Amino acid sequence: MNATQPPMNSGSDLMALIRRLYPICRSITGDGNRQTLSILREYLDLTIHEVPTGAAVYDWTVPPEWNIREAWIKGPDGRKMVDFRDSNLHVVGYSQPVQTTLTRDELLPRLHSLPEHPDWIPYRTSYYQPTWGFCLADRVKQQLPEGPFEVNIDADLKPGSLTYGDWVKPGRSSDEVLITTHLCHPSMANDNLSGIAVAVHLAQRLVSMSTRFTYRFLFIPGTIGSITWLARNEEVHARIRHGLALSCLGDAGPIHYKKTRDGKAGIDRAVALALRDGAPGHVIQEFSPYGYDERQFNSPGIRLPVGLFTRSPHGTYPEYHTSADNLDFIRPDSLIDSLEKLIAVMTILEGDGTYLNTQPRCEPQLGRRGLYDQLGGANDRHQQQMAMLWVLNLSDGEHSLVDVAERSGLPFGLIRDNADRLVSAGLLIENNGPRS
Repeated sequence: MNATQPPMNSGSDLMALIRRLYPICRSITGDGNRQTLSILREYLDLTIHEVPTGAAVYDWTVPPEWNIREAWIKGPDGRKMVDFRDSNLHVVGYSQPVQTTLTRDELLPRLHSLPEHPDWIPYRTSYYQPTWGFCLADRVKQQLPEGPFEVNIDADLKPGSLTYGDWVKPGRSSDEVLITTHLCHPSMANDNLSGIAVAVHLAQRLVSMSTRFTYRFLFIPGTIGSITWLARNEEVHARIRHGLALSCLGDAGPIHYKKTRDGKAGIDRAVALALRDGAPGHVIQEFSPYGYDERQFNSPGIRLPVGLFTRSPHGTYPEYHTSADNLDFIRPDSLIDSLEKLIAVMTILEGDGTYLNTQPRCEPQLGRRGLYDQLGGANDRHQQQMAMLWVLNLSDGEHSLVDVAERSGLPFGLIRDNADRLVSAGLLIENNGPRS
């Protein structure tokens, strides 16, 4: 199937995709994920994979597939007091089918609410412990009469498959940059429709570009999806040089980056440079084995360099995992800003390299090669000159351009531009190709 939608070019384009995806009830399996991936195929030529229930994936097993058609709680007057059709957060994810009549006391243990936010509906799941339940606004919960209550969850929990999508953009090298984002959440905009939309837009930006790296994008259910992909694609592991998990990219908070397990991987350094040069107020965090799918890629038997790129991290804003994470919560300018920062990271990964100074005995004479004429006006002449001198000094075959940018404190783009000028003047040569 070929992509039919034009490339997204603005925050409003990203919001339009998010609005299309927002009503869909997604989970770790099920038709909601297929519907979501079908929409994404209008933007990217995704390959869709189905992994059957019962498949062994390391220490885990692909679970039964869950699909839900309707669910409600009727009060004693026959009125639906809670209805899945009003919000797909109303039902605990992976709830077993049930049709019964209960008293208020029997029903209350099955209900989840947020007393501190009485109008919000919480998001709850129970993937691996068979149960059922409802989520509702605490204001509604407190007004429940004595009953009896008629309860119905019309759902299937039976053998099927886990569905995920991937897209690969070949580069000049088989070395890969992995971008992964989870698609298992129902109607919540920041977590993680923002990550899905930004990933799609980033992939679209790469379509027409000539890149050194091969880029692999994964759209997978959280945890079990990354475990499944890792278990079934071990031949790819050795090719992954850099990776990012994307989530929560549409809120107004500053960008946060959680490092890889090693903490000194190339992706850690590239993100740090990109944020240093263009994201005031950003936060860089050390690795923790709790979070999103980056923790699976960084597990001790896998050890792939995948960091986590977010704005406000999970659990740090009150709207997280509630109905308040809605379309009004995210901002088009935040989505575009997240995208632009990711493009800056990719630019650094693509532009890094190690070089040899062809005139290493003292400074070469720049004036007679016309290089001083390229330094620009008085305002940036000094910075341009310093970039050129730093590149010449550290181009010993051992230091990369990322090293130069880190040590000099100068923007990576400025370092890269001056390295190109020096190559053109015959003062630099690449040292065994770009550094990965």
